[in-house]
Amino acid sequence: MNGVILCGGQSTRMGNDKGMISIDDRTWVQAASEKLSLLGIPVLISVNKSQQEKYKIYFSSERLITDNNSLLVKGPLLGLLSVHLQRPSDDFFVFACDMPFMEFSLIKNLYCQYQQNSTNTFDAYIYTIEGEAEPLCGIYTAKALEFVMQMYYTGQLLKHSMKFILEHLSVYKIPVSADKKICFRNMNAHADLNGL
Repeated sequence: MNGVILCGGQSTRMGNDKGMISIDDRTWVQAASEKLSLLGIPVLISVNKSQQEKYKIYFSSERLITDNNSLLVKGPLLGLLSVHLQRPSDDFFVFACDMPFMEFSLIKNLYCQYQQNSTNTFDAYIYTIEGEAEPLCGIYTAKALEFVMQMYYTGQLLKHSMKFILEHLSVYKIPVSADKKICFRNMNAHADLNGL
């Protein structure tokens, strides 16, 4: 099991690299990495090529996995599949860098559920809120990602959304109450930063 912080998005609505936004003298990507590190697992950072030099200031080159641009995939799925191609036998705890309100208790609970159910046949472990999947704080097995790669190679990956791939996997879903919705909120625009 490795943690994967997804940072490689284009941040077009934010206008600058979301992983590099700072709160309390730490960048969002540092804060996200620290949260996953508390599980005692190694944490990798998924970046696009233009971010590589900037992120080397904070993380060793070995921890940075650059998007594989030979994959004709977009969004968070590109980052996840790029990491999978580098480490095909590993399961991944995926966490978006732009979820600064995520509580460690939720991260730990998801990891514990994965450990307790790992002998089962689940491909992914995620939270749901009011029936809606929250795929950017979730665990994806190597088996699941190999299946997604086969979908890609055979032209069956019709959408590049994380929710689309979840529809094709055996998913262990953990419902959480609506009052936890803030924990899963992605910060996408400057207006979202008000009050931080």
